[in-house]
Amino acid sequence: MDRQSSQSTLQTIAVVGLGTMGTGIAEVLARAGREVIGIDISESAARRASASLAAATARSVARERLTEQERADVLARFRTFTDLAAAAEADLVIEVVPESYEVKQQVFRELDAVVRPDTILATGTNALSVTRLAAESQRPERVLGLHFFTPVPAMKLVEVVSCVLTAPTAVEAVTELARELGKEPVAVGDRPGFVADGLLFGYLNQAAAMYEAKYASREDIDAAMRLGCGLPMGPLALLDLIGVDTARTVLEAMYASSGDRLHAPAPILGQLAEAGLAGQKSGRGFYTYEAPGSSVIVRDLQTPLDGSLLGAGRPVSSVGVAGSGTMASGIAQVFAQSGFDVVLAARSQEKAEAAKAAIGKSLGRAVSKGRLTQEAADETLGRITPAGSLDAFAEVDLAVEAVAEDLEIKQELFAALDKVCRPGAVLATTTSSLPVIAVARVTSRPQDVIGMHFFNPAPAMKLVEVVRTVLTADDVHATVREVCVKVRKHPVDCGDRAGFIVNALLFPYLNNAIKMVEEHYASLDQIDAAMKLGGGYPMGPFELLDVVGLDVSLAIEKVLHKEFRDPGLAPSPLLEHLVAAGCLGRKTGRGFREYARR
Repeated sequence: MDRQSSQSTLQTIAVVGLGTMGTGIAEVLARAGREVIGIDISESAARRASASLAAATARSVARERLTEQERADVLARFRTFTDLAAAAEADLVIEVVPESYEVKQQVFRELDAVVRPDTILATGTNALSVTRLAAESQRPERVLGLHFFTPVPAMKLVEVVSCVLTAPTAVEAVTELARELGKEPVAVGDRPGFVADGLLFGYLNQAAAMYEAKYASREDIDAAMRLGCGLPMGPLALLDLIGVDTARTVLEAMYASSGDRLHAPAPILGQLAEAGLAGQKSGRGFYTYEAPGSSVIVRDLQTPLDGSLLGAGRPVSSVGVAGSGTMASGIAQVFAQSGFDVVLAARSQEKAEAAKAAIGKSLGRAVSKGRLTQEAADETLGRITPAGSLDAFAEVDLAVEAVAEDLEIKQELFAALDKVCRPGAVLATTTSSLPVIAVARVTSRPQDVIGMHFFNPAPAMKLVEVVRTVLTADDVHATVREVCVKVRKHPVDCGDRAGFIVNALLFPYLNNAIKMVEEHYASLDQIDAAMKLGGGYPMGPFELLDVVGLDVSLAIEKVLHKEFRDPGLAPSPLLEHLVAAGCLGRKTGRGFREYARR
């Protein structure tokens, strides 16, 4: 079978299993002109699949993306049956039945007795061994994996999974089909989770464990990852969409293969699955839904109150920002734009003036793009007073430190703030990974110290992680949450441990992506494409690493590994080698990729 003949030979395609995934695959195939045989043992599932296709194509007609005749043609190409014998005429069979070897093996055994010798059999598994399924088939060279992502009509990625038994011609045929469906095929080897889910499910598992440990609320964990990383969904909401039971099955398979503790399913996944609380499909999982199958979340006993029990914070009208780098300038701009008087202190008056000038340029860009009036920009800049010493913080209500991520430097600065700032002033650190208590303890007022982790670029990013220590006073916590709302940021509460929410979930995922490359399982481009197209991530892991800086990434990995002592969190040797070689990412012109020097 060559590439030219692949289109003509894969014209009739059977889809076995008409749940959400199978229905989506059937829709994409029928819209692309293929004859689709939908098979499900449940007549009601078959009816729902037909109704779903009818509704989806009706919406396309209403949006003028299909004509009525084209819609009729699509619907005519989709026929449903309850018996596998209907697959006899298929050129390709795609099974998307439940993630169970027994169920899938039974389907493959029955298909072996029904289909033609040249028919390709594809499994839609994302967790089970394609090799094992192929080895037990009468035609192992015709068996491969074809892993779509949900919602199938919208998601571009298809992972084409071959094993040592798969014939290259079969891989070529389904790869060409994927392209003709408007998808982006990525060729991967046979291991649990493949690329996208192999990285995604470890991250989801850690999020579940974080919630189970009562480190942060489910709402704050999900908001942190959406707002801090630009993800389309938070991890716990995504687990509910995927199915808690499915996630547990995938993780069990991954752990059996890797032995990595990060893949050992968090106990809460087992507890929810055993109780039948599988997520959206059952009406309750991590969240409670309006009805089984609904995506509308309703309040339940775990829903946090609207901050009404926090109590009153301290009045804040003036803010001091210590630092002259990008973060300090961005944070000073955020406060000044929201009406606060800001003192911007650097190590010299010149540095402070330069930082204010940088804010002026940032405001100028906002004016040129129509996001801000010139009058508002001038007023904002007028609220910022540059200073060459921390002595200028004597009367501020809130002092925010945004200097280098070095504990000794921060401790020295907090000792100085302790002497300069008036009693009752709130002292905040913007650290992303260091212990807040370590800077609080160098002051005589640890109850006034809190973490206030902004994300870069501060004017654009909505998230602030609010980090309480065991000594932080309640009214200090309330103050910072109130201030976050006033500067139009979304505060999430977390405890004082390495990585807080975002970095504790993000950097192990990035580290695991590097390990995939180290093990020659997939290339940088394949992994970046898989996470953008299959996970909806705004950037692939290697794009993100090069933007963040490999030295910064390594430092955070080391802090996480030191705190949690999990071997799976040990920084990848490849990351350490690149940093040692001075390849730090975009800022040096070379990291995982090379960049043109400006």
